[in-house]
Amino acid sequence: MPDAPHRQRTVAAVIGDGVLTFDFAVPCEVFGYDRSDIVKPWYRYLVVACDPPPLVSSTGFRIDCDLGLDALDEADTIIVPGWADDLRPPSPELITALRAAYDRGARLMSICIGAFVLAASGLLDGRRVTTHWRFADRLRDRFPRIEVDPAVLYVDDGQILTSAGTAAGIDLCLHVVRSDYGLSIANQVARRIVMPPHRDGGQAQYIETPLPSSPVGSPVRAVMDWVSQHLEEEIDVGQLAEMAYMSPRSFARHFRAETGTSPVDWILGQRVRVAQQLLETTDDTVERIAQATGLGSAVTMRHHFTRRVGVPPQAYRRTFRAGQAVAI
Repeated sequence: MPDAPHRQRTVAAVIGDGVLTFDFAVPCEVFGYDRSDIVKPWYRYLVVACDPPPLVSSTGFRIDCDLGLDALDEADTIIVPGWADDLRPPSPELITALRAAYDRGARLMSICIGAFVLAASGLLDGRRVTTHWRFADRLRDRFPRIEVDPAVLYVDDGQILTSAGTAAGIDLCLHVVRSDYGLSIANQVARRIVMPPHRDGGQAQYIETPLPSSPVGSPVRAVMDWVSQHLEEEIDVGQLAEMAYMSPRSFARHFRAETGTSPVDWILGQRVRVAQQLLETTDDTVERIAQATGLGSAVTMRHHFTRRVGVPPQAYRRTFRAGQAVAI
């Protein structure tokens, strides 16, 4: 029995001055390239300018575009690539166009910091969304009605979809192809662009986690500095409170005020952070790294590492040391 015919869907990328180059290139590659040899009809792809052309990308080249915001009326899916680095608010005209598209049922997507544009329209209020991990706190602070999840690659909330950093935009676009055309077609597209159809884990494996900034001379900061040099040892929170000349309850309260978390959770996070560094930079086995970071055994390390980072240690090492022979 032949497959049911697909209807052609129109995808529009809306861009303005300062559009992030790679973010814009992602939907061009996935939706704009003619793949009718894989499935017919393929997407109809539009590039829509929200500023007077020619536009200038973040890397300085010009983009001449014939279509304006009225072309969004034709789109089933509207993609907002990463916006200008200065995160300037979108124009009232763009906000009106996005809200009108949403009201008529169009699917809206953002790539990376394009989430700030959708957020400015109010369409993300009350939703779980994501963006690049470096901008997650800024998005949360600027739009407190949004639930920002910085640990995932993308969020599909039905009519609104958001992705993390630039490469995660590819994950989201492949997810859309998978939703529209099915797993087989999405897998073929992924092979064409030499990309895994689905990546394990989330942004957590790419997030830098430096020491929180505490006031110089703070007893809590002094304890944190000591812990960072003694992660391989057994560490008792009561002992740390004594070092800070505080009661355990007072120490826990001051620690949370300065770091936003508990001493136990922070210590575990530091151990996992150092384990990440050792997986990236050494040939040590997981067992050896577990001992060196105070995580105990390989089994314990795998449990905490996977929960924190989103992938097991072996997968993390393969990602960050691709092409090198390492011990597992």
